[in-house]
Amino acid sequence: MRKQDLSFDYHRYHRLLSEADNEDKRLALIELLIAERARERLAAQRASDRAAMTAHTIARVLRNGRD
Repeated sequence: MRKQDLSFDYHRYHRLLSEADNEDKRLALIELLIAERARERLAAQRASDRAAMTAHTIARVLRNGRD
C-alpha cells in the first residue's frame, strides 16, 4: 500500500457518502474529496522540495569540504 493511501479515511468518506442524500450534499462531498486530495499533493510536493534542498545543501557542504 502506498503511503498516501494510509491517510484515506474510508469510514469518514463512507459516512459522508451515506449522508449525501441530495444533489447539494453530493456536490459538497465531491468538492471535499478534491480539496483534500489537492492538500495531500501539495504536502507531498513540499516534502519533495525539502528533500531536494537538503540533498543539494549536503552536496554543497561535502564539495566545499574537499577544497
